[in-house]
Amino acid sequence: MKTSTGPQSATSLPRAPRDDAESRTLRYFWMMAIRVVCFILMVVIMPYGWHTLILGIGAIALPYFAVVLANVGESGRRATRETPERALEAAPTSVAPPPPATATVIRIQEVRAVHASDDPASPEREK
Repeated sequence: MKTSTGPQSATSLPRAPRDDAESRTLRYFWMMAIRVVCFILMVVIMPYGWHTLILGIGAIALPYFAVVLANVGESGRRATRETPERALEAAPTSVAPPPPATATVIRIQEVRAVHASDDPASPEREK
């Protein structure tokens, strides 16, 4: 696959399905036309010989190859599409650890406020 860092190109996109089907239909048509020519030449050419055998094999085998090649399509031949993910740069793999911090620990505690009236040892309470 291509590993391009540039933007996605319109030329790297696959062919439209309609264009692909048209191309496969034309390929099938021409192979079948060659088959018909092989069959006609096999019957017409006299005297029969080795060329008749070759034309007969062509007339028999070409339909198989025509169907196989027509079903392959363009996606079976080309797999060179660019994906946008390939254009993104990877994150750095080694990150330097942060320097050790000499932070001061701050401890917060809540202390219940003691009023003079609540304190049992208070001289005012004894009155």
